[in-house]
Amino acid sequence: MKPGAAGLPQRACLAAALFLVSVPAFPLSLEELAGEEAAAELRGGKTLSHVQLKDPSPALAPRHGSVQALLEGTLAELGTGIMAESLALYEKPPSAARPAWTEAERTALFNSALAISSLAGIQYYSASRGAMRTFYEYSRVIDSPDTKRELADPRYPELPAALSLYARQRDLTFGDNIYEYRYHAGPDFFVFVQRNLTALKIGIISAVGKDKLRSLVAVVDAGDGLLVYAVSLAKAAALPGLGTRIGSSFTNRAQAILGWFSAQADGAFAGLEP
Repeated sequence: MKPGAAGLPQRACLAAALFLVSVPAFPLSLEELAGEEAAAELRGGKTLSHVQLKDPSPALAPRHGSVQALLEGTLAELGTGIMAESLALYEKPPSAARPAWTEAERTALFNSALAISSLAGIQYYSASRGAMRTFYEYSRVIDSPDTKRELADPRYPELPAALSLYARQRDLTFGDNIYEYRYHAGPDFFVFVQRNLTALKIGIISAVGKDKLRSLVAVVDAGDGLLVYAVSLAKAAALPGLGTRIGSSFTNRAQAILGWFSAQADGAFAGLEP
């Protein structure tokens, strides 16, 4: 299969062979994925959040084998540290297919998650400032961490099983940094994992060292809705109060990412309407 519109080089984008998979007729229900109590809260419009500052263990992760395996692998890769989780339900529009998404819907949603440039300008609530603040001032796909040449957001006519790309993102809290994004997809889910290739700094303080951050977002088909799980894992500098500050920041930023995905999903479904 040819690369998308961005023309990403193979070394920067494909992490595994591409393959076509059939979508199951009946995805797991929200209750099966999140549990009865959490499902009721999610259906009521609540976003669930949980922060752990020491020896974390996932508390909100979807009960989905592939997603849990990717999360466990990410935890093992990074080791113990701060974990900030958020879980939300995106309700599919009336025009969406049921009980499971179609291949066209799944591909459109996946491509919407590849739109790295659309992250520029999104807002999150800054607890330290007591006001909304821009998350990413700049966000673009690049060809490599060395040359940093801008590329267009990639799009795929068929869903790859896995791929990776690089991005340069200027964060008003943590500065100008380079990240690797790894994407994984299956019949009823897709996941992307962000890894920092440069140290994240707050002013002159190196808050999170190079390769010490993982942010994972999982989207799982749940029939009438999409279960969206966002988790950030970090090994932060051992400074008094810094872990609490970073945990709070990650939670508020996850809310922004969930809102961003909701808007992206709205656009993906609207683009498929006849």
